[in-house]
Amino acid sequence: MTALKKTEQDTFDTSWAEFGIDGMTCASCVGRVEKAIAAVPGVKTANVNLATERATVSYSDPSVADAVIEAISKAGYEPRIETRELHIEGMTCASCVSRVEKALSAVPGVLQANVNLATERATIRFTGGDVSALEGAVRKAGYEVIHPREATAGPEPDRKEQELKALGRSLAFAAVFTLPLFVLEMGSHFIPAIHVWVMETIGMEENRYLQFALASLVLFGPGLRFFQKGVPNLIRWTPDMNSLVVLGTSAAWGYSVIATFFPDVLPDGTENVYYEAAAVIVTLILLGRFLEARAKGKTSQAIKHLIGLQPKTAHVERDGEFVEVPVADVRRNEIVRIRPGEKVPVDGTVVDGDSYVDESMITGEPLPVKKAAGSEVVGGTINKTGSFTFMATKIGGDTLLAQIIRMVEAAQGSKLPIQALVDKVTGWFVPAVIAAAVITFAAWLALGPDHALTYALVNAVAVLIIACPCAMGLATPTSIMVGTGRAAEFGILFRKGEALQSLRDVNVVALDKTGTLTKGRPELTDFDVAEGFEKTEVLRLVASVEAHSEHPIAEAIVAGAKAQGIGASIVTGFEAKPGFGVRGTVEGREVLVGADRAMTAAGIDVSGFTIRAKELGSLARSPLYAAIDGRLAAVIAVADPIKESTPEAIAALHALGLKVAMITGDNSHTARAVAAQLGIDEVVAEVLPDGKVDAVKRLREGGRKVAFIGDGINDAPALTEADVGLAVGTGTDIAIESADVVLMSGELTGVPRAIALSHATIRNIKQNLFWAFAYNVVLIPVAAGVLYPWNGTLLSPVLAAAAMGMSSVFVLANALRLRTFRAA
Repeated sequence: MTALKKTEQDTFDTSWAEFGIDGMTCASCVGRVEKAIAAVPGVKTANVNLATERATVSYSDPSVADAVIEAISKAGYEPRIETRELHIEGMTCASCVSRVEKALSAVPGVLQANVNLATERATIRFTGGDVSALEGAVRKAGYEVIHPREATAGPEPDRKEQELKALGRSLAFAAVFTLPLFVLEMGSHFIPAIHVWVMETIGMEENRYLQFALASLVLFGPGLRFFQKGVPNLIRWTPDMNSLVVLGTSAAWGYSVIATFFPDVLPDGTENVYYEAAAVIVTLILLGRFLEARAKGKTSQAIKHLIGLQPKTAHVERDGEFVEVPVADVRRNEIVRIRPGEKVPVDGTVVDGDSYVDESMITGEPLPVKKAAGSEVVGGTINKTGSFTFMATKIGGDTLLAQIIRMVEAAQGSKLPIQALVDKVTGWFVPAVIAAAVITFAAWLALGPDHALTYALVNAVAVLIIACPCAMGLATPTSIMVGTGRAAEFGILFRKGEALQSLRDVNVVALDKTGTLTKGRPELTDFDVAEGFEKTEVLRLVASVEAHSEHPIAEAIVAGAKAQGIGASIVTGFEAKPGFGVRGTVEGREVLVGADRAMTAAGIDVSGFTIRAKELGSLARSPLYAAIDGRLAAVIAVADPIKESTPEAIAALHALGLKVAMITGDNSHTARAVAAQLGIDEVVAEVLPDGKVDAVKRLREGGRKVAFIGDGINDAPALTEADVGLAVGTGTDIAIESADVVLMSGELTGVPRAIALSHATIRNIKQNLFWAFAYNVVLIPVAAGVLYPWNGTLLSPVLAAAAMGMSSVFVLANALRLRTFRAA
C-alpha cells in the first residue's frame, strides 16, 4: 500500500509516501482527493491514481502524514491504515524502548509506534506497505527483528526458554571463575590465613596475574554480551543499560590492568586492583537477568495457557470414516467427532448427540453447559461425559480462542496513560547517569582524601552500576501483562489496554436492562386461576390459542406450558387483535387471552384479580387475563426474568462505592419497580433505541465517568460514547467490536470483578513506579558518596550490582502478585 523513499537530489530531503484510499469511484473523486491533500501545509505534490486506489504524496516534513490522512477522511474517503507487530530482540531497559520508538516514529508514514519491554514487541500504525523500512529502522537503532515461525511449519521452539537456558549457562560459567577470584582478593583482606597462604604459595605478583586471567575470562566470556550491545550504542551516542555496565566494568578492569602491568604510571598508594569488582558485577547482573527472565516467563503464562487449550489433532469424517488429522488441516463444514474427555478442536455447531461441555477456560464460569443438536461449541473447551459430532464453522485464526488470544496480546502490548511519565524520563536517564558518574569521579579526584584516584574510580563505577532503567521499563508493562492475563482467566477480555486505567476512574455503571440485567427473553412467571377452574386445564387451553401467535409473550406462555409437559390442542377461529389479545375455540370452548382492556371490551369483569394484578405490576411483571366461555379464568404474568447473578453483581458494585444506573425503554413505573427490586440508584426510562447515547451523556453530567454495559446492536453507539464500554460476550458481534472490555460469561458479576482488577492493577503499577524511581533517586547519590562527609558511608560496586539486579526482580515479583488476585 505504501512505498517510502527519499530523493537524493532534493536539497530539502523530500519524502515520498503512497496512501491507499478506499471509496473512490470516478475522476471527480480523484480531483477531490488531490485537492484536499495538496491543501495540507508541507505537502509539495499529490497525485492520485484511480486504478490502483493510491495517492502518491511528496512532502518535506514527514510529520504531515497524520494531516494527509485527516484530509483524505474529511474529503469523504477512507485512508487505509495498517497495524503491524514486530518482535524485537536485544532490548534490556526503558532507554532501549525509547530508542526503538524514536527510530520507528522517524520512518515516513508511521503514525504511532508503541514498544513494550515486557513482551518485547513493537506495535506500529502506519500508512501501510512493505515493512522493510520499519525493520531497517529497528536494526539501525542496534536491535534485531525476529520472525516467528508460521504455525503451519510446526511447533516453534520456545525462544524464551532457550534464552533462559543460555543465561543459565553464562551465569554458571561466570560464577565458576568469579568465586575463586573473589576468595583470592576479598578473602585476603578479611581472613589473615588466606592472605598468608596466597603470599606463600602464589605470590603477590602472580596473584594479580591469576586475577587478571580469571576476570578477563568472565568479562570477555559471559560478559561479552554487554559489550556487543553497549559499545555500538556508545559509539552512536545512544547509551543504554548495557553501556553503563560496559563503562563500569571496563573502568574497574582497565584500572586494574594498569596497576598490574604498568604500576609506575599511577600515584603512590593507588596501585590497587579491582578485578573482583568487574567479575562480580558481571556475575550479579547476569544473576539479575536470569531471575528477571524467569519472572518474565511467568508473566506470559496466561497467553501460554490459552495457546495450550487447543488440541493438536481432531477426528474428522472423510470418505465415510473418522480419521485423525492435525487441527490446522480441519476445513470448514467438515464433521468432527468428540468423545468423552476430549477437547473441542475448532468452533462449530452440534449436529448429533448431546453432552455437557466445560467452558470455564473461555467464560470463567465453572458449571458445564448442556450441548445438543443446534448448540454452538467453542474450540479449546472440554467435553465431559457424552459424545457428539459437530460441523466446523470457524477454523484457524477465526476461532473464538484465536480471537481471545489476539485480544489479550493486544491489551498486553498497549501503553497506559500512566506510562507517560516513564517515557519522558527514560530518554535522558542513561546520559544523565553517565554525567553523574563523570561528576562523581571529578569531585572525588578534586576533593577526596588521600589516594583520591581510588575513591574516584570506585564511586564512579558504583554510580554507573547501581542505576537501573530496567525497573522503570518493566514497571508498567509487566503489571499489564499479568493483570490482563488474570482477567482472561475470569472470562474478562480487555480489548484495549487503556480500559485497565479508565475503569479505575469510573463513578457510574450504566446498565442496559434487556439482555444485560435480564435474560433477554420473556418467561411465564405466574399463572393464578379463578375459583372453579383447574390450573393445568386452563394453561392447556390458553397455550393452545397462544401457539398461533408470534408475539414474544405468546411464545413465553407456550414454552411455560411445554416445560410442564402440557401440549397444545387444535384451535379453530383464531383471531389476533394487536394491543388487545387473541381468541380462538378449543374443543368447543371459547378462549380469550389479553390485557384488561380486552376483557373490558368483551364485558368481562377483572376486579377479582385487581389486588393480584397490582402485586404483579410492582414486581415489573406484565399482567394478562384469560377468559373461558365468557368467564374470567386466570391472571397470567409474563416477564423478562432478572439474571440470577444480577443482584450479586449490583451489590458488589455498591461495595466498590459506585453508583448503578439502568437505561431502559420500559415505562417509568415498570423501570422503577425493577430498580427498587435490585437496589439500582438511578433510572433513565422510556429511552428509545437511538436515545442511549444521550442517556450516557446525561449520566456523565457533573464530570462523572461512566461505564456502560450492553449486549445488542442498538447498544453499540452507547458503548462507544461511554468512558468505558463493556459488552456482554453472549451479545452481538457489533456490540463486542464497539466495547473496550468483553465479558465472555455473559454474567454481570464480571463487571465488579473487572473494576476491582483495574484498581488492583493500577495500584500495582504505582507501587512498581514508586520503587523504580525511589530506588534510583535515593541510591545513585548514595553510590556517589554523598553520605561520606557525615558518616563515612560508601557503596561498593559489588553491592551496587546486587542492588541493581534485585531492583528489576522486585518489580517483576510485585507484578506477579496479581496472579493471585481474587475478587471480593
